[in-house]
Amino acid sequence: MKATLVIKNIDNLITLRGENKARTLEDMKDVGSIKNGIIALKGEKIIYVGEGELPSSIRIDENTVILCGKGKTVTPGLIDSHTHLVHGGSRENELAMKLKGIPYLDILAAGGGIHSTVRATKEATFEELYYKAKKSLDIMLSYGVTTVEAKSGYGIDDFSTELKQLEVAKKLNEDHPVDIISTFMGAHAIPSKYKNNPDVFVDIIVEDMIPKVAERNLAKFCDVFCEEGVFSIDQSRRILQAAKEYGMGLKLHADEIKPLGGAELAAELNCTSADHLIAASDKGIKEMAKKGVIANLLPGTSFNLQIGKYARARKILEEGVPIALSTDYNPGSCPTENLQLIMSFASLIMKLTPEEVITAVTINGAASLGLEDKVGSLEMDKLGDIVIFDAPNLEYIIYHFGINHVETVIKEGKVVYEKKL
Repeated sequence: MKATLVIKNIDNLITLRGENKARTLEDMKDVGSIKNGIIALKGEKIIYVGEGELPSSIRIDENTVILCGKGKTVTPGLIDSHTHLVHGGSRENELAMKLKGIPYLDILAAGGGIHSTVRATKEATFEELYYKAKKSLDIMLSYGVTTVEAKSGYGIDDFSTELKQLEVAKKLNEDHPVDIISTFMGAHAIPSKYKNNPDVFVDIIVEDMIPKVAERNLAKFCDVFCEEGVFSIDQSRRILQAAKEYGMGLKLHADEIKPLGGAELAAELNCTSADHLIAASDKGIKEMAKKGVIANLLPGTSFNLQIGKYARARKILEEGVPIALSTDYNPGSCPTENLQLIMSFASLIMKLTPEEVITAVTINGAASLGLEDKVGSLEMDKLGDIVIFDAPNLEYIIYHFGINHVETVIKEGKVVYEKKL
């Protein structure tokens, strides 16, 4: 068998080998580290991972791409499993309000927040949204991200805008090296005209929007912003049950600001993930553990909103809930594409170990998108999504924060990014 790409002499090869499922506390300690590692690919897939030299059954020739991992750390491609990638405009005008301590829900009530982005997204053309999102994808790729989840949610009552967001994501998935998994989030906010009768809007989402999104096969998942002043527990349940009937996976913006019971609902509905969880109750966390719901934590959002609270990552892990980490890239509450910075926040603020962090942004991120059989670890027959970090170990990537440590990114066996020297 001839290899098309080989990375040899890898000082620190992090494989994340093991079962293709989300890892919990004990399993997150072993990241499958190999010293003097070597990895070989044939086409888009991995054909060998080990120590030292290639076995005699694998040959190379003058056409094989050979990369050197001396002094480097090599990991699976990073997975950013919660973003609001496609949107119009930006919201730097809200910075002054944040500096004055005005809460996010008050900004939302005043017509800012999501409502501001809804207007900008509606006014933007398909091409404007495409190139804005492509620019962000290019940045994400440069930081080692090879798979991204992208939510709609900035059309709200203008369904044509929701479809436009999802179609942009679909086109980018076809054109860009980064894989995009789409999530329909028409239930992102209550439109002002339904403010006094939100159940009418829920009817529209359930009876009109979800069936049409499913018919066009534009989203793998459905998500709801379950929060005080947005969608109630009962409304969220109804929307997600409808999405499930149409074959969509379920996600939930849960207990981000108030302990509404979102974690409990995510467990009740067997959601793939419950995201944010800053205010999640002890009971909700325990219920998630019983049902295997992944906690997708977003420390960059807490940092940017300066709310003084972060999800209780250690508590969540100790209760047996698997954790994923994501940027929550969006124009308001977390405008950053830098997943490496989020990794540092998760460790320095949430007290996660480097091993827990890398697990959260690889195999657990893959599991939160239903991709654990294809990506998230470096093992034979998985896709060759690989990052070469110019760092001697995992600790260094987190310790030396705020910069980009990526040297090379390989997507499905092809070099798609190299840092310019």
